[in-house]
Amino acid sequence: MFKYFLHIILLVALFSCEEEKPKEKELNMPTSKESSEMNKAWVKKEYKLIENYIERNQWEVQTSGTGLNYLIYKEGSGEEVNSGDEVMIDFKITLLDGTVCYSTDETGPVPFIVDKDNVESGLHEGVSYMRVGDKAKLIIPSYLAHGLAGDLNKIPMQSTLIYDVSVLGVSKY
Repeated sequence: MFKYFLHIILLVALFSCEEEKPKEKELNMPTSKESSEMNKAWVKKEYKLIENYIERNQWEVQTSGTGLNYLIYKEGSGEEVNSGDEVMIDFKITLLDGTVCYSTDETGPVPFIVDKDNVESGLHEGVSYMRVGDKAKLIIPSYLAHGLAGDLNKIPMQSTLIYDVSVLGVSKY
């Protein structure tokens, strides 16, 4: 009987000394309306940064319905780029502050299939306004590029990209 009494005392002592578990922190996630408002504010701010960039560089750009700004600064005379075509391009990608992220100077020309390959949707759209021999500046807002996450390498979160792109060739895929 003494043994059972001793076990009960030890169990009570053991559980009464147990540390109080910290309460889980409650996440204050924004409502969908708040998320929508934050997104609108970010897009508005990004548009202003893009406008300032265009003004500083004194570019006369065209703006598409999606918000892509583009300037074809050298016109070619080759075949037009269409959806489903395989295009061969040279490019340099920079951020608004001039930081170079990627360039085909390092890799050589790159092919991709318009509207099918896994590249920025803004690049798909931008080359669709071009023809072989064209050189253009594409100002791609983050939502047409890598969005909130960036590319998890050289392109930071929510970055506007400046593509200096040349269409070298087009072939039907």
